[in-house]
Amino acid sequence: MALFDLRLQDLHNQLNNKELSVAELTEASYKRIAQTEPAVQAFITLNEEGARKQAAELDKQLQEGGERGLLFGLPAGIKDNIVTEGLTTTCASQFLRNYDPIYDATVTKKLKAAQTVTIGKLNMDEFAMGGSNENSSFYATRNPWNTEYVPGGSSGGSAASVAAGQVYFSLGSDTGGSIRQPAAYCGIVGLKPTYGLVSRFGLVAFASSLDQIGPLTKNVEDSAYVLQAIAGYDSMDSTSANVEIPDYTSALTGDVKGLRIGVPKEYLGQGIDPKVKEAVLAALRVYESLGATWEEVSMPHTEYAVATYYLLASSEASSNLARFDGVRYGVRADNPDNLIDLYRRSRSEGFGQEVKRRIMLGTYALSSGYYDAYYLKAQKVRTLIKRDFDQAFEKFDVLIGPTAPTPAFRIGEQVGDPLTMYLNDILTIPVSLAGVPAVSIPCGLADGLPVGLQIIGKSFDESTVLRAAHAFEQHTDFHKARPQL
Repeated sequence: MALFDLRLQDLHNQLNNKELSVAELTEASYKRIAQTEPAVQAFITLNEEGARKQAAELDKQLQEGGERGLLFGLPAGIKDNIVTEGLTTTCASQFLRNYDPIYDATVTKKLKAAQTVTIGKLNMDEFAMGGSNENSSFYATRNPWNTEYVPGGSSGGSAASVAAGQVYFSLGSDTGGSIRQPAAYCGIVGLKPTYGLVSRFGLVAFASSLDQIGPLTKNVEDSAYVLQAIAGYDSMDSTSANVEIPDYTSALTGDVKGLRIGVPKEYLGQGIDPKVKEAVLAALRVYESLGATWEEVSMPHTEYAVATYYLLASSEASSNLARFDGVRYGVRADNPDNLIDLYRRSRSEGFGQEVKRRIMLGTYALSSGYYDAYYLKAQKVRTLIKRDFDQAFEKFDVLIGPTAPTPAFRIGEQVGDPLTMYLNDILTIPVSLAGVPAVSIPCGLADGLPVGLQIIGKSFDESTVLRAAHAFEQHTDFHKARPQL
C-alpha cells in the first residue's frame, strides 16, 4: 500500500520527475487487488488489458516531457452503475450482467480527459438500492477494517477499494447517503456534491431527483482534486446546473476561524450510538480550538425524512426501471409465450428482492387513488425539509453531525429487517432531499470500526464544506489510520 499512501502531490511529482511510471502504479493496483480481493470482493469487473494499454500510452507521453495534470496516471475504480464504453456495466444486477455500453458517462469522459487509469468496475447494491452492499446479485463486499462487517452501501465497493488500498480513488453515486455512509463505515472521505453540480449523464438512474455522483478518497485534498475534474455543466443532462466552478483546492487553507457551525439536535438524539456521539462532540471541540463557534439548531422535519425519501425514491425507481423489459438491452427470458410473458419473466428473473420491493412500493404510491395521499404528500414534506436547511443556513456556514447513527454492522445482521436497514440512512437522507452538499470524514473509532463526521453546506458551496473538512483533517490523524487486512 506504500505507493497509494502517498499524497497526490507527491505521486504527481514522482511521475513528472520520471521516478515512477504509470505502468508501475497500475501494476501496484492489480498486485494489491490480487492480495486483498479474496477477502474484500470490491470489484465486479477488472479492466486489466485496457488499463495496462492505457498505462503504456500515458508513459509514452511522460517520456515526451511536459507538465501533466494532477490526476494523470492515477488508478481509479468506477462504481458499476456508471457506464463505461466497452467495459461491462452491470449495476450488480443479473438483468445487466451482459450489458456492454457503447458510450461513456460524462464523468467517465472527464476522468479520461484527466488521464486517469480505469482499473475496473466496483461492486454495489443492485441498482444502488441498499445500505450494506448485501443486495449485490454477485456477492457481498466486505469491510476492510473487519471482513465480518458490511462496508456500507450502495457504494460499498467504491469505499472498500479505497480503504483497502486497491485504487487511489473511486467514484460512487449517492441517492440517500450511498457515498457518505460507506465512506464513514470504511474510514475514508466521501463527498456528495450539490445536486446538479456533477453530470448524471451515463449514470443508470435510480431516483433522478436525488442521484448524484461524487468521489471517495483517502483525504480531503484528493477529494477536492477529483471534484475539480468531474464538476461542471453538461448539456446532455437536463438537471445539470450551469454554475461557475471555483478552484476548490484554493479553499483548503486550514483556517476556520469565525466559522459558524450548527449542530442539529435531531442528529445527536435517540438511536445514536454513545461512542459515535462522543466522537462527534470531540470533533466539535477541535473546531472550537481552531476558532470556530458552534451551537445547537433544530431541524424539526427530520423525523419525516426517511418515510419521505422511500416514497419518492421508490416512485422514481418504479418509473426509471420500467425501461428494463427484456426487449432493448440486458437479459431476456427464454421462449416467452407472448410479449406480456416476456416482460413478466424477464423482470422476475432479472431483478433481486430489494429492487422488486421498491418497484412495488413506488408503483403503489403512484397509482390512481393513492398518488395524492402518498407521492404528492411526500413532495410537500420534502419542501419542508428543504426549508429547514434554508433557515439553518441563514445563521450558520455549515451543519455538523454524525454521518451514520452507528459504526458498521455485521454481515447478515439486518438483511431480514428492511425497516431497520432503511433507518441507517436517517442522517444522510435529509441532505439528499434538500439537494445540498455534504462530506463524510473520519473522526474516530468505535469498537475498532471507523466513525464518520458529516459536514453539510449550502448549495454549490462545496468550497466551505471542503475547507471545514480539511481544517479538521490537518489537526487530527484519523484519516491516516489504515485497516490491517
